[in-house]
Amino acid sequence: MKFMKLGSRPDTFYTAEAVRSVSSEVSSDLIIQVKGSRYLLHKFPLLSKCLRLQRLCSESPESSQPQIVQLPDFPGGLEAFELCAKFCYGITITLSAYNIVSARCAAEYLQMTEDVEKGNLIYKLEVFFNSCILHGWRDSIVTLQSTKAFPLWSEDLGITSRCIEAIASKVLTHPSKVSLSHSYSRRGRDDISFNGTESQRHKPTIKGWWAEDMAELGIDLYWRTMIAIKSGGKIPSSLIGDALKIYASRWLPNISRNGHINKQEESDSDSDSANEVTSKDRLLLESIISLLPAEKGAVSCSFLLKLLKAANILNASSSSKMELARRVALQLEEATVSDLLIPCLSYTNDTLYDVDIVMTILEQFMLQGQSPPTSPPRSKLGFERRRSRSAENIDFELQESRRSSSASHGSKLKVAKLVDGYLQEIAKDVNLSLSKFITIAETVPEFSRPDHDDLYRAIDIYLKTHPELNKSERKRLCRTLDCKKLSMEACMHAARNELLPLRVVVQVLFFEQARATMAGGKVTELPSNIKALLAGHGIDPSRHPGPLSTTSTIAAEDQWSISGLKSPKSKLSTLRMKLAEDDELDENGLPPDGIGRSSKFKAFCALPTRPKKMFSKLLSINRSSSEKN
Repeated sequence: MKFMKLGSRPDTFYTAEAVRSVSSEVSSDLIIQVKGSRYLLHKFPLLSKCLRLQRLCSESPESSQPQIVQLPDFPGGLEAFELCAKFCYGITITLSAYNIVSARCAAEYLQMTEDVEKGNLIYKLEVFFNSCILHGWRDSIVTLQSTKAFPLWSEDLGITSRCIEAIASKVLTHPSKVSLSHSYSRRGRDDISFNGTESQRHKPTIKGWWAEDMAELGIDLYWRTMIAIKSGGKIPSSLIGDALKIYASRWLPNISRNGHINKQEESDSDSDSANEVTSKDRLLLESIISLLPAEKGAVSCSFLLKLLKAANILNASSSSKMELARRVALQLEEATVSDLLIPCLSYTNDTLYDVDIVMTILEQFMLQGQSPPTSPPRSKLGFERRRSRSAENIDFELQESRRSSSASHGSKLKVAKLVDGYLQEIAKDVNLSLSKFITIAETVPEFSRPDHDDLYRAIDIYLKTHPELNKSERKRLCRTLDCKKLSMEACMHAARNELLPLRVVVQVLFFEQARATMAGGKVTELPSNIKALLAGHGIDPSRHPGPLSTTSTIAAEDQWSISGLKSPKSKLSTLRMKLAEDDELDENGLPPDGIGRSSKFKAFCALPTRPKKMFSKLLSINRSSSEKN
């Protein structure tokens, strides 16, 4: 830190009966009142350097009593006035980055210019400010920070703008060419722990050496300084993002893992002051959002979601939330489930987490993925066009299309995994509506879920948390589940899951038997309740399914529902009629004959339309194989 001393006389100011005086053989003839305090001083040393005091004294009539001058709006307070007064008496004063702003404002108020006396205080302060303060990094930061106490004076005198320009120029310069502060050098030494290794908490980095010192600035000054730095165009967006993360961690204490507010502290505090603090934090957050670099990946997805949590807590504007949601969607594959668990603090919504904002993020993610296909066209015209090009161009085009497609496909796979994990967490919320759960589950495309185990876990959790769901709602919930994509373990669990609709259980059993048959392995033993249900309706549960006929082919999308199923015609016809009757029940709500059936039997017969078609195919397969035999 740089400092400057002016004057050579010792300090002779003293306080007597709440009045500040200066030791002198000459009696005081001037009384100055500043901020409720009184100073007994002398006209000659002060009026010879202060043009304002000259004018004020000339306006008052001559009197044998000490003349009284009041300075009610004096900038800088008592310390600044006393510093100017001591300068007039030639008493030694020390100037530094901590008091130069108040001294400069006080000198300007008293009009201590060169017109009054050569080498006056304003001139000396300007020389020190331009030659020393603005050349030092830490001095510039401290000086800029001290301008917040005198914003109007600092703006009019150009102190604020000059400090911002000096700081921005130093950030854009290599640190080896900058006069770094003692605090930065000390931080580098303090980061060496007792065993000689670098501390990971404050590990100094040459590229972002300026971020922590700048984090001490208030948001208004910080915003202006960051705008000046970004306009230079030399700092990578990643460093800008790191600096914003440091600043947010410094000034936004509400960014926490759970994102909750201590409501007890809020209720005990004064409501007006609490609202004022919230308003300031909201302004700070929205300013940080406005400074985020436009480049993708400049800040981590986790940091963006923390800002989104803070936006919910502070009730930020909808535009700020939408901007964050859009940015999160661009790199959603980097997020974790805990990042997406944004607390819902709305009084109109009883859910634990803000599901709506996550739905918005997913919608934005799918929108940014809706770009024109990158794979080369397969039409004849396109083929002829490609044949006219060189072989190198063809290879390059194919490689680029594969690369872009695989990246997009990979991100969707990660997001689908993320969504299923998120569904497992929010499914535990008893207030989560079925429609929102289904909407989130159906947001990701079907191809992005290579398996449905995680989705099944989420559905199972939701069914356990919401036992009040009726049959129709359970069917709606399970409609997103694809039994073909369940693992053996998931099939085993689903076959014994009494919360699932029986239609889904039967589908799982069919597919499990089909998989075992195709693999030539042993069919999984059925649960006793399923055995009893099948046996009660003329189906032998112990009969091993025979192999499929190899003389005919079945579409791959249909194989899962009928593979390994071989039953007599009569039984299949009976089951098919029962399925049709159950469809009529679902449509009309009453049995066609007016006689009710047990709910378990109706659920068993409620197989989807596709399996009924498969039974018809199976009949033709069996018929053709029997004719050949």
